[in-house]
Amino acid sequence: QVQLVESGGGLVQAGGSLRLSCAASTRTFTNYAMAWFRQAPGKERDFVAGISRSGGRIAYADSVQGRFTISRDNTKNTVYLQMNSLKPEDTAVYYCAAGDGVVWRNYRSYDYWGQGTQVTVSS
Repeated sequence: QVQLVESGGGLVQAGGSLRLSCAASTRTFTNYAMAWFRQAPGKERDFVAGISRSGGRIAYADSVQGRFTISRDNTKNTVYLQMNSLKPEDTAVYYCAAGDGVVWRNYRSYDYWGQGTQVTVSS
């Protein structure tokens, strides 16, 4: 069993920044691709960013390219999402996910999920 714990969410003004962290409780962290998804009330769960096992391959949703950066530190079993130039439409619950053999943007292909952290961007 892999447990994922997100932190770093909060309330910020438009144009501000937040850094989300996701800590994984597993000795086999490098077996998993990692990703961030987000879900707003009444909306589908949308892919935000993903990173491969070694960190060598990265993917972003078009809506966050140039503003968000995903990274991972395999010595700390942690994945990060640096969010800059935040917009009100970024408001959502952000979830960390892990999986092996994933399809980047398909949430159903991930095996483990964190409980989520709320990000609210005011205008």
